[in-house]
Amino acid sequence: MILLIILCIIFATVAVYMGYRAYILAGLLADIEDYYIDVEKTNVYMYDKIEKSYNNMKQIDRIGAFESEDESGTTFQMLKQVIDELKGEFDGPEEEKK
Repeated sequence: MILLIILCIIFATVAVYMGYRAYILAGLLADIEDYYIDVEKTNVYMYDKIEKSYNNMKQIDRIGAFESEDESGTTFQMLKQVIDELKGEFDGPEEEKK
């Protein structure tokens, strides 16, 4: 009888400990999920800002005079490259149209 009581106490203690650990891990998982969502929002925000900057630069340089120069043309190319890379990451690989 005493052995049964000891086993019940041990099982109850283990159950309480496992419940506590599950509660802690669920909280950590929720925090990580919130952080992931914040990082994703930041990435989308930065992508939009970079794309708007590039479009504004293209609008300012309607005739292409700055884009064809060495120094400012390099800036145009770098912005376009960043936009293409981010678009590839956000939109995934584009499939070929048949």
